[in-house]
Amino acid sequence: MGSWTFVGFFMAFMAAWAAVNTYLLTATAWDPYPYILLNLFLSMLAGLQGAILLIAAKRQDAIAAAMARHDLETDMQSKGEIDRLMAINRQQLELLEELRTLLEQRSTTPEGGGRS
Repeated sequence: MGSWTFVGFFMAFMAAWAAVNTYLLTATAWDPYPYILLNLFLSMLAGLQGAILLIAAKRQDAIAAAMARHDLETDMQSKGEIDRLMAINRQQLELLEELRTLLEQRSTTPEGGGRS
């Protein structure tokens, strides 16, 4: 219902209905000029379109909610991984600081100090 093809066919059908009932079948038209039967069909079509639009909107909302839930889960997993990597990075920085301290202590001690 939401395509240009549907709109085109719908307009052609409306024009054909009006042409057939107005010009060709003036004496024996099954739906004379005020087109009461066509109006009934259009009212039913409008009712169906409303329901279909609501169904489509609910489906789109459900899809959006599922995608948001998936994004949240992915973000939470990523946060956990980032926290784990930051903890590893802190440990590595602490080890590097200890190594620097040891190198500084070693470079400040005399050459033969304490070794036998």
